[in-house]
Amino acid sequence: MIRFAKAHAYGNDFLYVSHSLVAGADEPALAREMCDRHMGVGADGLILFTPTSGGAQMRLWNSDGSRAEVSGNGVRALGALLGMAVPDGPLHLAIQTEGGIKQLTRLERQGNRHLFRASMGVPTGLHQRRIEAAGELLDVVVLNIGNPQLLILVNQLPDDERFHRLGAALEWHREFPQGTNIEFVQVVSPGEVRIRIWERGCGPTTSSGTGSCASLVAAAAYGGAARDAQVVAPGGTQRVEWTQESVYLTGWAEVLCEGEWLRLLPHA
Repeated sequence: MIRFAKAHAYGNDFLYVSHSLVAGADEPALAREMCDRHMGVGADGLILFTPTSGGAQMRLWNSDGSRAEVSGNGVRALGALLGMAVPDGPLHLAIQTEGGIKQLTRLERQGNRHLFRASMGVPTGLHQRRIEAAGELLDVVVLNIGNPQLLILVNQLPDDERFHRLGAALEWHREFPQGTNIEFVQVVSPGEVRIRIWERGCGPTTSSGTGSCASLVAAAAYGGAARDAQVVAPGGTQRVEWTQESVYLTGWAEVLCEGEWLRLLPHA
């Protein structure tokens, strides 16, 4: 039996377990079991964390048991979980991820919901390229914002058929042996960008923090968007700012519940 918490940001949901409780467990198998929408608790990913003096260390497993370097929404939701023990007011946290250290500043709190501005780091490897997938020749933008991202700038967001066909074909495309996250990006105006998200390791998601950051960078670099804009995903809107120092992501995260996982831990 292990204690867990569930939290989300704009519908992008995660389970949180203290790393000390799962020593020796088969972590990918545990992620698949707990994240299953029908026979588990249900979530896009499992985050194992260890509190530190200034925040926490975390490790993220996708719902299919694959590893992910970082999640912008997952980081903020962990901040919300840690922030439950801290009175209302400013809070600064450093979350150590496999995609670098992410600095969080809490701007406000309303019950279980916390609004954070997160420093997500500087994008690297930003470039355009052309690839073939699912019978289409695509002009894409590639970059890394702690995890790999592929962006497709479009005049209109794709319908469900094209979204699922291209998302599935691109996620583990031969050009990306470690896999990649995919966003379709529509620049509505300099201050508004709309996206659809196919997340590596879990498929369609309602929101993605790193995906929102990457979408703004691609849209500003090649699509005419401003470097400070609202990024609208199916689950809601987040503000992204691209400065010389970092990409900043502002949005809320909410702690939903705590519980006990009663199954025996899977072991390797």
